[in-house]
Amino acid sequence: MIQLNNLTKSFTTKTGKGFKKSTTTVNAVNEVSFECKPGRIFSLLGANGAGKTTTLRMIAGIINPTSGSAIVDGVDISEGNDEVKKRIGFLTGSTGLYERLNPDETLDFFGKLYKIPPAQLKERKEYLFEKLGINEFRKKRMGQMSTGMKQKVSIARTLIHDPEVLIFDEPTSGLDVITAESIIALIRESKAANKTVIFSSHIMSEVDLLCDDLAIINKGSIIYNDSFDNFRKEMTAPNLTQEFINRVKEA
Repeated sequence: MIQLNNLTKSFTTKTGKGFKKSTTTVNAVNEVSFECKPGRIFSLLGANGAGKTTTLRMIAGIINPTSGSAIVDGVDISEGNDEVKKRIGFLTGSTGLYERLNPDETLDFFGKLYKIPPAQLKERKEYLFEKLGINEFRKKRMGQMSTGMKQKVSIARTLIHDPEVLIFDEPTSGLDVITAESIIALIRESKAANKTVIFSSHIMSEVDLLCDDLAIINKGSIIYNDSFDNFRKEMTAPNLTQEFINRVKEA
């Protein structure tokens, strides 16, 4: 379960020179509230710069909110980011991987960070490698891999500790169809396992395939928050992409 209540993140910038310097505060995320339930996939949509990634990073404990609160799997992010991180798997489309390690070494490293017992780590790693088709390049260095290969390893790293809460931020961006499909299959499996899943994507066909609940964020504020079924019922545009564009323009 993820519960956000008036979550806000402000950034301060200084402009001008000398005595003419001025300070400007911008709310990248402004009093955002929503709830993600176990066994359902919550999709967060928004244009570039709308506040999606900032919101997801606050949920994951990567950056701290300016105000408001977030409860992740029963833990308040303001009380213990380390505890929150243990309960979350966070995947982005631009995850950094150490280029001199291979997939085996990478998963072993992160498994030890999460203090997974050796026998359990081996079993979990073999399951993920088989599921994602990593076995054929498990000894290959990251620096020699394609984007799709690296993203598969990133997925395995995200899931190695079998977290109850999963955050997917543009996970299929720039990937080939086969690799993207493997990610979609794992997202569905996570839903079937009654995990809490929050999913951000620009690809409306993926939203259509996966989404149970939907929020749209625009200029840091939520402009829609309801079930995807209700969103479809309320649509006046001929397709999801146009409906999304229309709602953002109206906001």
